[in-house]
Amino acid sequence: MDAPVRPRLVSVSDFQFGAVATETIEDALLHLAQQNEQAVQEAVGRMGSFRETRIVEFVFLLSEQWCLEKSVSYQAVEILERFMVKQAENMCRQATLQLRDNEKIEPQNWRALKEQLFNKFTLRLVSCVQLASKLSFHYKIIGNATVLNFLQALGYQYTKEELLESELDVLKSLNFQINLPTPLAYVEMLLEVLGYNGCLVPATQLHATCLTLLDLVYLLHEPIYESLLRASIENSTPSQLQGEKFTSVKEDFMLLAVGIIAASAFIQNHACWRQVVGHLQSITGIALGSIAEFSYAILTHSVGANTPGRQQPVPPHLAARALRAAPSSNT
Repeated sequence: MDAPVRPRLVSVSDFQFGAVATETIEDALLHLAQQNEQAVQEAVGRMGSFRETRIVEFVFLLSEQWCLEKSVSYQAVEILERFMVKQAENMCRQATLQLRDNEKIEPQNWRALKEQLFNKFTLRLVSCVQLASKLSFHYKIIGNATVLNFLQALGYQYTKEELLESELDVLKSLNFQINLPTPLAYVEMLLEVLGYNGCLVPATQLHATCLTLLDLVYLLHEPIYESLLRASIENSTPSQLQGEKFTSVKEDFMLLAVGIIAASAFIQNHACWRQVVGHLQSITGIALGSIAEFSYAILTHSVGANTPGRQQPVPPHLAARALRAAPSSNT
């Protein structure tokens, strides 16, 4: 298990659509919609604060080096995001207790809490990638020897016991709930449904572009969602309260998925864009304006501000800003 095996990466052409019964697809789509609605309702103000470009890029590059499939890298980012949010919350909770008991927080105690969080960040990140690889055990699991060799190359001298303790810390912090849904699951499920609904653009063709754009959204998470926030409120300087309310949009993976697919359809065959968006609206119940706005934001950040503007991916009658910080799917 720990041998340095380098298997063939999963090719986009290996992915098959149309091989699952429609009843199974309907059940799976309903389950994803319910999960998404719960995640949107439970969104809190600090979520998303660890989906920074450098962190996501580190996870992506490490997953590529270890020949892990795309779903693992997205899963690792989501596990790390939730774990670090929990850690930050615990740190603030400890500081609050100290403040209540001692009337003031000793600077060295606060500094020690922060240093403990920062010093182990790389170890936690690698543990999240390793845990994500174990969720896709049918493909490849990253063994302890591989992880320790990588950390050693970065100058960290961790033991196997410390590595196992780190994994256990992540698991305990998240109550062992690490099989988290990722935007990729929503994208692939909606592509499956589009195929059955007679979409003019082949699902396999859209799938390849969707993967590229999903990477882009993860890497440019903050600027893309910041532009969506400004568009939704029609104001270039949103208030803190408006930003906090918009958190639910950042956690809405169904909305992200339809935006990714719509942008991919425009890139692949912009003549079919309206048909694809219409199908996505009927499947998810998400407003046409919201899908158009999200796809426009993705296109603007991927191919530049001028090209989408010239080609008008957003029809004039959808120009109204329809994004709403509320559950998007009523499947």
